[in-house]
Amino acid sequence: MSKSQTVPANLAVEAGQGVGGSSETGYAAKHTPSPASEAPLNTDKLEEVKKLFTAHLENKGLRKTGERYAILEEIYARSGHFDVEELYAGMKERGLQVSRATVYNTLDLLVEQGLVSKHQFGRNLAQYEKSYGYRQHDHVICTECHKVVEFCDPRIHGIQTMVGDLLNFHILHHSLNLYGICGDCRAKAEAAARQNTPA
Repeated sequence: MSKSQTVPANLAVEAGQGVGGSSETGYAAKHTPSPASEAPLNTDKLEEVKKLFTAHLENKGLRKTGERYAILEEIYARSGHFDVEELYAGMKERGLQVSRATVYNTLDLLVEQGLVSKHQFGRNLAQYEKSYGYRQHDHVICTECHKVVEFCDPRIHGIQTMVGDLLNFHILHHSLNLYGICGDCRAKAEAAARQNTPA
């Protein structure tokens, strides 16, 4: 079960889901491909991404291996956020032979190229998501259960544009993460407090 939450109508939510493999703990667990983690594969977008990745590898004088392209395809077949272990386990379960080192190295190349975004979300475990051709969005993260909810508010883009104009910057991108305690965790804490309060 993915962790997502409905936000007010003026905010567009896309693919909000809990970080890591376990929606209960937010930490990585053995990945079993499911409708929540798999997105419909846009083959046109994938071909475009492959061309960009190929050009990046050629520019850096790096080999164009099947493993690197398999990792790219696995990422673009997913929805939401994932960590390295979840990606690695998912590929192993599909019978794809890749090493952890290749997964790490390929992710670094994809982040460098702007095809994948890397997030820390205030934790040691880095989270990734595909980024090419997807609109800019921001995150609200629960500090208790580590649920991540994505949102898009056009007012943030307006602020970005205004600040860029005011300070004479060409803004390339931004990162906004809001941290708090989600409604589910607050409700659990309130229920626990009521149970511990003498009648």
